[in-house]
Amino acid sequence: MNLDFRFAVISDPHIALPNTIWDNPLRFHLVEHSIPALEVVLHQLSHEKIDFLLLPGDLTQHGETENHQWLSNRLAQLPYPVYVIPGNHDVPYPHRHGTHIGFADFPYYYETLGYSNPKQMDYSHEILPGVKLIALNSNHFDQSGQQLGRLTTDQLLWLQEVLSSVEQELVLVMIHHNVCEHLPGQTNHPLGRRYMLENARELLDILRSYGVQLVFTGHLHVQDVASCDGIFDITTGSLVTYPHPYRIIKFQRDSLGRQLLQINSKRVMSLPNCPELQTFSRNWMGDRSHPFIMRLLTDAPLHLSIPEAEALAPDLRNFWAEIAQGDSQFSFPHFPKVAQVYFESFGAVDAHGNEAFIDNQTTLTLR
Repeated sequence: MNLDFRFAVISDPHIALPNTIWDNPLRFHLVEHSIPALEVVLHQLSHEKIDFLLLPGDLTQHGETENHQWLSNRLAQLPYPVYVIPGNHDVPYPHRHGTHIGFADFPYYYETLGYSNPKQMDYSHEILPGVKLIALNSNHFDQSGQQLGRLTTDQLLWLQEVLSSVEQELVLVMIHHNVCEHLPGQTNHPLGRRYMLENARELLDILRSYGVQLVFTGHLHVQDVASCDGIFDITTGSLVTYPHPYRIIKFQRDSLGRQLLQINSKRVMSLPNCPELQTFSRNWMGDRSHPFIMRLLTDAPLHLSIPEAEALAPDLRNFWAEIAQGDSQFSFPHFPKVAQVYFESFGAVDAHGNEAFIDNQTTLTLR
C-alpha cells in the first residue's frame, strides 16, 4: 500500500499564561515566551501542508487548570487533527491540587485532541488510511505520591491487544519518556535516568515483536534521533528552551514497500518581544548551567573533586546547549583523559556508532 503524508511535532511547549508564570531564578524554561513561540510555530505551520500535529507531552508549565484550558481551546481551532499525551509537568499531582488538575482530569481537557474516551489515559486511532497512532501515558505515582515514568502491566497488555489487530497499517507510537538512550549511560546516570521510561525494555520487546519502528518522545529537551533494537526514538527539544525547535516529517512508502522517513527540523528564531531569541536563549542556558555541569563532573562516572570540577566547568558552560541543539561534536584535548573521553562521547553518532549529523535533518530508511 502506497503512503505519502506529512506531519509536525512540537514538544514540551510548557504553556504558561502570564499570571501563572513560576519565575524560579534557575529555570532553563523561558515560559514567558511559551505562548508567543507557539503562535509563531502555528503560523509557520499554516504555510505547510501537514496532515496532523503531534505533541508528546509537557504541554503546560505545571499542570495549571487555566493553562490546560487555554491550550486545548487553541489547538482545537487548528484546521488539521492534533494529538497529545501528558508529560510529567501536565499531571504533577494524583488528584486535583489547588489550581492544578489531577491525573485523571487530563483527558477531559483534550477530548477533541485524541482522547475520545476520556476515561482512558491511552488511546489508539487510525489517523489516516493505513496509519495508526498509539498514544501512551507514561506518568504514574507510587504509594507516596512520587511520580514515576513507566507503563503498567495493564497498559502493556492493552498495547499488545491493539498491535495484534494491526494488519498492513503503519504504526506510530507517541510517549513522553524516552525509550532509547539519547545520552551515554542515560539509563543508569543519576541525572539522565529520570528521563527514561523505567521499563523501556518491556515496551521495546513488544514493539519489536510487532515490527513497530517509530516512537516519538519528548521530556529530555534535546534534538536527537536514537536507535535501539531496530526502533527509532525521535525525541524533539522543548519549544521554550534553546534552540526552540520543532519538526516537520514526511513519510513515504512506494509500491515496492520501500519506506523512508524524512526529518526536517526548524527553529523559532525570533519573537516580537525577543528579536534575538537564539542568542538570548543560549546565553540564558549557559548562565544557569553551572550547578548542572558541576553535578556531571562530580557524580558518577567521573567523581572529580570540587576543585577539579571547578577548573573544568568554565569550558563546559555551553555544553548542554550544544547537546540540546543536536548534531554536536565535542573536542576537549586539554581535559584529563578520563574527562576528555567522557565528554567527547556525547557527540552525535549514527546507529552504527559513527560520527554523523542525524538529529535535525536526516532521512531514515525503514524496514
